[in-house]
Amino acid sequence: MTHFRYKLYSLHFFLVTVILLGIFFRFVNLDKKVYWIDEVHTSVRVVGYKKTEFVDEVPSDRIINIKDLQVFQRLSPERNWFDTINALAANAEHTPAYYAIARLAMQMFGSSVAVTRGVAAVISLFVFPCVHWLCLELFAAPLVGWIAMALVAVSPIHVLYAQEARQYSLLTVTTLLASIAFLRAIRQKRKLSWGVYALTVVLGLYSHLLFLLVSFAHGVYLLLREQFCVTKNFLAYLIASLVAIATLTPWIILYFINASSIGEWTARAISFNTLIQRWLLNFTALFFDIQVSYNNVQFFDVEAGNDIQFNTNDILPYIITVFIVLVVYAFYILYSRTSTSSWLFLVTLLVVTSISLVLPDLISGGQRSSIARYLLPGYLAIQVAVAYLFANHLTASLKYLQQKVWQFILAIVLASGVVSCIVSAQAETWWNKYSSYYNPDVANIINQANQPLVISSQRRVSRITSLSYELDPQVSILLVSETEVPDDIKRFSEIFLFRPDAELQAKLQNNPKYKLELIHASGQLWIVQITA
Repeated sequence: MTHFRYKLYSLHFFLVTVILLGIFFRFVNLDKKVYWIDEVHTSVRVVGYKKTEFVDEVPSDRIINIKDLQVFQRLSPERNWFDTINALAANAEHTPAYYAIARLAMQMFGSSVAVTRGVAAVISLFVFPCVHWLCLELFAAPLVGWIAMALVAVSPIHVLYAQEARQYSLLTVTTLLASIAFLRAIRQKRKLSWGVYALTVVLGLYSHLLFLLVSFAHGVYLLLREQFCVTKNFLAYLIASLVAIATLTPWIILYFINASSIGEWTARAISFNTLIQRWLLNFTALFFDIQVSYNNVQFFDVEAGNDIQFNTNDILPYIITVFIVLVVYAFYILYSRTSTSSWLFLVTLLVVTSISLVLPDLISGGQRSSIARYLLPGYLAIQVAVAYLFANHLTASLKYLQQKVWQFILAIVLASGVVSCIVSAQAETWWNKYSSYYNPDVANIINQANQPLVISSQRRVSRITSLSYELDPQVSILLVSETEVPDDIKRFSEIFLFRPDAELQAKLQNNPKYKLELIHASGQLWIVQITA
């Protein structure tokens, strides 16, 4: 017994160390990676500009500097809370909870990248107690909770989205909170408990509309658990859910008003092979991600339509296979050694939230299910199942050698996460930056030029604003509203064209005064020479 307690103390010490490393990774170099286009839109909305207002009000057809461009990324007296709500209402697929928290933070600490991303990083810390609590509700086993915390702490995909100025760490937390409240309400069968669940659903819905899938998964689970009988618990769930959804009515109306322009890029067809590759890579990023060997994997550029591809490395298929085997075995152990109510909850959360995105892609085409951040609720179910596997095999009456093997496997899995986070922490960009992935390369070319001017289309202002975070202060910018380029660009030693729209590019290419030379294809950067 003494030896067993010592072994558990050692294990807990190891897990706490991993968790502390995970906290460190969430804050290290927080402002160093590319501030990609979606994060630019986060800042634009938080400070109170609609995307159309941003495009219309940015100075165009004259030379400006980076400060003139980034003024739309910072709070100002001219834009108040009403403007922020109005800006979000125009993009109703983004419910306002994260943006409200971000605005409060910016009012207190300033409008820097570290602040907007720091909001997501701080919110992500609540994942640790919540995932531990969920494990207690499911298994009444504290060790499962500790292992789950460690897995989430150094999970590359969780760390990536904890360092991104968007609402996905909040979605992760609210998924866990609502799941805890849901299981407690079923167990306690009290009106107060269902009222608490309704509040967590409200918070989840105001965090992200994808939370609807989580709430739906809860209902499916309850129906299966009650063998499709409409019990008091199911009626209570239904009432709580409807009340929560009713609070979101204004946002739902706005969503459908703007539905024609929302999420168009997610419906863009990609090949079935590419879809499977993305599924596998996203899944592997739960445990291991050092951004190598993404063979022919395409990361869609929403506006420009180009794709990011990575070099080939033969080891990745084996790594993917190992983690698939681990997860499949984890769900087998979960099914065979826990109660139906426990394993069914995790399976339902995974299947419902995933299949709701997979089926539309398979039936009508699209790439919804290939977007890693949309799958975070289901990924939590996978990590809890793996945590149970390790806890079960480390405390079961296995032979000494078998226990040592499982200790080694746990150490390898967590070490994979740690190594991934170390590599990612030092990188300027990562695959989750999608269409802004090549900004550091592009900026490096521009920053080395003598007296550079960067030309782009006014409609591409979000793209060049993202790039501006990588540019030196002396770089000048020209945003062209139509297709006419002013003559005073001749005073610049080197002129670049960055991500122009088709009209501007065609105008310059067909004008004998200018000669365009493509110097970075993936980053869509040309050098412009004036020939006359």
